[in-house]
Amino acid sequence: MSAKTSADRAAWIQEFIRGFVEESTENSLRNPSSEKAFTIPLVGFSRGDDPLYESYKDHVGPFYMTPWEVFTLTFRDFGVKASELTVISWILPQTDATKADNRKKTRFPSERWARARVFGEQVNVKLREHVVSMLKFEGYQAVAPIVTPQFSIRISPRYGLASTWSERHAAYASGLGTFGLCDGLITAVGKAMRTGSVVARMKIPPTKRPYSDHREYCLFFSKGICGKCISRCPAGAITEAGKDKSLCFAHLFPATVEYVKSHYGFDGYACGLCQTGVPCESKIPTAEDVQPD
Repeated sequence: MSAKTSADRAAWIQEFIRGFVEESTENSLRNPSSEKAFTIPLVGFSRGDDPLYESYKDHVGPFYMTPWEVFTLTFRDFGVKASELTVISWILPQTDATKADNRKKTRFPSERWARARVFGEQVNVKLREHVVSMLKFEGYQAVAPIVTPQFSIRISPRYGLASTWSERHAAYASGLGTFGLCDGLITAVGKAMRTGSVVARMKIPPTKRPYSDHREYCLFFSKGICGKCISRCPAGAITEAGKDKSLCFAHLFPATVEYVKSHYGFDGYACGLCQTGVPCESKIPTAEDVQPD
């Protein structure tokens, strides 16, 4: 194994993920100029036995998988302890060009944003696969929850549309960000991003969570100001009460699917208007970032 101490392993994994994003030709929007889909990523870690993962199951529903559950279901090794596992999480920031394009939109996504949603998520899948393969080569068992047969969309009694694993919640547990009014994750590089994770049988020091509340970075919840994502939503799905997932879903399907196909020539859906043109687009916002309407 190329890394022995837990600190070595953390630095090694961070370098591998950043190297993939910076150097791999896979990181592409697949447009004529082969622009990169994402810029330099953030990487964080959380313990497989972090109590947050059990609390997610309590809040979302019994179908939600803890790191231990997804790992044991994959490897059929029920003797492994949750404390032996680490969740590796990353944030893939959208490029300045992608954000600038989508910032100008009022109803449907820009082409760059749609490409980042469709082909960018394919980049994210490749990154998950590369991390798992790299760890396997070095002798570590690892699995990406999103690409397992156990991953599926479910209905939460409390929250409606949900899934058996959440990349955003893994990122929150791994010290990478907190949630906003629109349900997006606000990170040090903003919420115009995508996120991914892998569960590995290895010990790495968890990233310290620099927040004490799951909505700490959202100005609407922390200071009672902003709410810019409300007017940015073309479906009226975001209000002071939060996000109506059914209204958001109804805008994505079929409206954005048809728009992306007819205007950009490829299959897929996208929106992201609430992630751009807002104070938390590219940073953790402050009160000074909120401009009066």
